[in-house]
Amino acid sequence: MALAAIPGLADLPLRDRVLVVAAVALAHMLLAWSWVSLPSLPKPAHREMSVSVMLPAPPQPAPVPPQPKPEIKPPEVKPAAKPKPEPVDPQPAPEAEPVAAPQEEPSPPQPVAESSAKPEPAAAAPSLPDREPDYQAAYLNNPPPSYPMTARRMGWQGRVVLNVEVLASGLPGQIKLHQSSGHDVLDSAAMRAVSGWRFVAARQGGQAVTKWFLVPIPFILKEAE
Repeated sequence: MALAAIPGLADLPLRDRVLVVAAVALAHMLLAWSWVSLPSLPKPAHREMSVSVMLPAPPQPAPVPPQPKPEIKPPEVKPAAKPKPEPVDPQPAPEAEPVAAPQEEPSPPQPVAESSAKPEPAAAAPSLPDREPDYQAAYLNNPPPSYPMTARRMGWQGRVVLNVEVLASGLPGQIKLHQSSGHDVLDSAAMRAVSGWRFVAARQGGQAVTKWFLVPIPFILKEAE
């Protein structure tokens, strides 16, 4: 407060003006002291909430049966070699006069009968069973959608169902909103995450084909312990 703003201050004598100035200064000091002595208000405690996106657990691989240990055979013992008998000089046998063997005329070759049996066609390979698209295989490494900060602060939860076009290559094509969670920010987060996923393509007649597939994504908040 300025001293010149006090009406009639300039008309008072010097002693009265000094008293007025002292009274104003004392009032300011009391006001400052009362402000400092006030107890500090407790700050409000914030409670944070953890975000969890629930996805079905991937199927666990079947346990590999233990392989049998190879049997260790004992070393074979070779029998001792028998001593060879000493050779005996054979006596020469009387030579016999050679007798001419009768020569036989060769018989004419017989015609080979043509085989009437036709070659059997090779067995066709068994066709692979048909299947639907899949996104839960462990080797795909699909990350869960991130929970938007705005939805966390507002406590928004919901379940988003997307209709995804899974191409034969396993990549996602068009993505359409099949069922909304009721909050646009959660719907956008789900579509943004699924656009970067990889899928196991559908199979029909032993070949990979393009097929539409519904993907549910729940958004659930859990309070911090």
